[in-house]
Amino acid sequence: QVQLGESGGGLVQPGGSLSLACAASGSTLSIHVMGWYRRVPGAQRELVADIADDGNKNYAEAVQGRFTVSRDNAKSTVYLQMKSLKPEDTAIYYCYVVAGRDLKVFWGRGTQVTVSS
Repeated sequence: QVQLGESGGGLVQPGGSLSLACAASGSTLSIHVMGWYRRVPGAQRELVADIADDGNKNYAEAVQGRFTVSRDNAKSTVYLQMKSLKPEDTAIYYCYVVAGRDLKVFWGRGTQVTVSS
């Protein structure tokens, strides 16, 4: 089992920056992929960015060039640096990991990001 705890988020003006962090605990040695999804009320959850254990990164087209995902394996933590934020980035951001031989997915509770003037 893996437990996830997110931090960061909050209110930021358009064009501003914000960083999220998500620390994993439990069976962290079995983690393969770490990343972030987001969900706007009334819409489906969408992938924002993720990073595999080999360092390969994947970004949604909407955030390419503005967001950066990284991970610190020693701390079992994944980060999301967000720049040039837009009102349409407003959402609940969920940390997730894929772990174990059975590639089970674990989710954080989510953190609110609001981009508004």
